[in-house]
Amino acid sequence: MTSLLLLLMAGCVHSGKKDGKQEAKKGRYADLTDNQLLDTVQYQTFQYFWDGAEPNSGMARERIHMDNEYPQNDQNVVTLGGSGFGVMAILVGVDRGFITREEAFARYRKIVDFLAKADRFHGAWPHWLHGETGKVKPFSKKDDGGDLVETAFMIQGLLTVAQYFKHGDAAEQQLASDIQKLWEEVDWNWYTKGGENVLYWHWSPDYGWDMNFPVGGYNECLIMYVLAASSPTHPIQPAVYHEGWTCHRAIEKDTVYYGLHTVLNHYEHNNDPVGPLFWAHYSYLGLNPHGLSDEYADYWKLNRNHALINYRYALDNPKGYKGYGKDQWGLTSSYSMKGYAGHHPGEADLGVISPTAALSSFPYTPKESMQFLKYLYLKADSLVGEYGPYDAYSDTYHWYTPHYLAIDQGPIPVMIENYRTGLLWKLFMQNEDVQNGLKRLGFTVAPDSAKAED
Repeated sequence: MTSLLLLLMAGCVHSGKKDGKQEAKKGRYADLTDNQLLDTVQYQTFQYFWDGAEPNSGMARERIHMDNEYPQNDQNVVTLGGSGFGVMAILVGVDRGFITREEAFARYRKIVDFLAKADRFHGAWPHWLHGETGKVKPFSKKDDGGDLVETAFMIQGLLTVAQYFKHGDAAEQQLASDIQKLWEEVDWNWYTKGGENVLYWHWSPDYGWDMNFPVGGYNECLIMYVLAASSPTHPIQPAVYHEGWTCHRAIEKDTVYYGLHTVLNHYEHNNDPVGPLFWAHYSYLGLNPHGLSDEYADYWKLNRNHALINYRYALDNPKGYKGYGKDQWGLTSSYSMKGYAGHHPGEADLGVISPTAALSSFPYTPKESMQFLKYLYLKADSLVGEYGPYDAYSDTYHWYTPHYLAIDQGPIPVMIENYRTGLLWKLFMQNEDVQNGLKRLGFTVAPDSAKAED
């Protein structure tokens, strides 16, 4: 590991448009085995949340731009969801020997103390906070209060951390206890807007429910409903899941696309049968889809098919974009030539590959994801910088930018670790509150999903 870390720390960073000269700069990773390539990408993406963290809070910056271009002057804005992914990535860092347990504990102590003092709205944090102060940074004019989805991503990560430290020394047990307190303070039931059978994404102290975003239909938010049903203090009733999340069972509509069942109805994308691939990642960083099912879906089949549809779509390449194929695939929300965009197969395919899509799909598509990883590191390493693969690129438009987003970097080390050892799945699924919530909603889990490690 020492020689690998030295190689990683010595690596250079390229920036600018993707051109022939930069494509010729190959060889930094040419001698690495498959396992060393996995170590490499995990180390680099972990560093986004370690060295790249906002220093006062210890939280993940919403974005890191290696060219130091921040038109919104937001380089110290921290993100709740991305930080939830980040605290799980730090556990990967401990398990892989990138940092010590003691170093991780100190960082977690800083993060938990910051979150305890930061702005909250009926227990939910906002989408963004100012890292220097803990005060809300509005995501938009009326999105200046609680964000229940981002809060769910944060809680998913924190519960995983608590499970890791709960049997440690007195200080570690106190950390786990403080995390439990944060978890118990989230008033999930408040976000039913007075008892409706659906969860609402936002609430603002100034604008109330004006955002008016009931969360239903399949997307990235399953973890929010699971945690809301799992809360030991403010749980929702099962009907909120069975009526709201499923849109009165309309979620069950299945479509065959590229020879594979979508399993559930990927609602919000008009005539396109599948959404962006992050839907198969965010809720499943801790929630183990192996053997996970309820009356609506087999979640392993759902996610594996989602990833394989992306792969087959790239092979077919119906829009004729340059580079698409077995080595370059994966569409999800990311930067694009014209800002942030929700890429997915069909109308929303803009010719932009987002590395997080294939790399975070390693548990579902290990062969296909390894093909992409090898392409990226062995043939196109100008697309890799200090914190791993840059957020997105397009061969068709000869474009990439040396920019990173926390929500895209975070799932990479976590899902690769779940593929390699199942570490984060094992920890999260051991949580007794989560086990109870899954039972309340009628889920079946694999027999060994919640088995404690020896």
